[in-house]
Amino acid sequence: MTSQNADPQTPVKTGKPTWLKRTIAIAIAAVVLVIMYFILAAFIPRWWGIRIGEAADGTFTRGIGLGLLLGVVCTVAPLLLFLLAGLSWKKRGGKFVAAIAAVIALIIAIPNLMTLSIVVGSGDGAHSGARSLDTEAPGFRGGTLVGAIIGVLVFVLVAFLVVQFKRRGKQLRKAKAMQQIDRAQQTIDQPHV
Repeated sequence: MTSQNADPQTPVKTGKPTWLKRTIAIAIAAVVLVIMYFILAAFIPRWWGIRIGEAADGTFTRGIGLGLLLGVVCTVAPLLLFLLAGLSWKKRGGKFVAAIAAVIALIIAIPNLMTLSIVVGSGDGAHSGARSLDTEAPGFRGGTLVGAIIGVLVFVLVAFLVVQFKRRGKQLRKAKAMQQIDRAQQTIDQPHV
C-alpha cells in the first residue's frame, strides 16, 4: 500500500494583505476624484455657459426656448428612465435593465446638472458661467427652471397613469380569477344526469 501525504500543500501568500491593497486603492481613487472635482468645477460651468451662449446667440427668444427645451427633456426623460428602472427591478433581467436605464438617465440629465452647477455654484467657474449666460443667453436659466417644472409635472402625470394602469391590471386579473373560481364551483354544484 502506498502512502500519500494527506496534508496538501497550501499556497503561502506573500506581499501585502488584501485589505491593505483595497484600502490603498480606495484612497488613491478618492484623491483622484477630489482632484478631478476641483478641475471640473473650474472648467465645466465656464465651458457650459459659453456653449449655451453661442447656441442662444444673445437673444431672449433662443435663450428662453433653449432653456425650456433642455429643462423639459433633460428632466422628464431621466425621471421616466428611473421609473422604468424601478418597475423592471424585480423582473427577469430587471437589474441589468435598471442599471442601464439609470446610467442613460444620468447622461441625459447632464445638461440640467451643468446648469445647476452654474446657478448654485460659488466658485470662479460658476460665476464666469453665470456671466456668460446673463450676457449671451438671456432667459436661459429661467427657461430651464420653467422647463424642469413642466418636466416634473409631466412625469407626475405619466407616473400616475402607469400606477393606475398597473392597479387596474391587478384588479382585472383578480376579477377574472374569481370568475373562473365561480364557474368551477357552478360546474361542481350542478347535478350530473
